[in-house]
Amino acid sequence: MSIRLASNCSHCNSFTAAHLCKKHKLKVSEEYVCDQFSLIAKLDDSAQCTNCLRHGKEDCAHPNVAAEGMLCSSWAPKV
Repeated sequence: MSIRLASNCSHCNSFTAAHLCKKHKLKVSEEYVCDQFSLIAKLDDSAQCTNCLRHGKEDCAHPNVAAEGMLCSSWAPKV
């Protein structure tokens, strides 16, 4: 199995925490893709299972493999 990053907004330099595209001046989501995609040079590894709101609960997307250090697109911050 090969693992790749998607060329979508969540991996783009123009994507803000407020879900705005700085390039297009539009509200977007992580799933959007465009031709002006600009890859973030460093991945954010702070969103892992041990600090996820869903870890160890019924709504965990991957309960059988969730472990310390695992990154997940369903990660939710603990408040």
